[in-house]
Amino acid sequence: MNKTYIYIFIMALVTYLIRAIPLTFIHKDIKNLFIKSFLYYVPYVTLSAMVFPSILSSTGNIYTALVGFIVALVLAYKECSLTTVAFVACLAAFITGLCI
Repeated sequence: MNKTYIYIFIMALVTYLIRAIPLTFIHKDIKNLFIKSFLYYVPYVTLSAMVFPSILSSTGNIYTALVGFIVALVLAYKECSLTTVAFVACLAAFITGLCI
């Protein structure tokens, strides 16, 4: 058996155990507000940690990427739709790339 398949199997097993153990041992509702708020924000933090480095290297130029990122932050803060935020941020990065 190839070593790659062994690595994939171990990774799948560990990933499964991380998800299955809390599901099997925690049967009651979580009452602690700190833990509830922590678990509420975990998906957002994980997504941000995965996406942020890609944002800065997406255009090949740090300045165009930063302009797109800042535009996206401002529009998201103003609660614009996801499509609007994505489109205008891409447009801002593109126009900045043309000007630089």
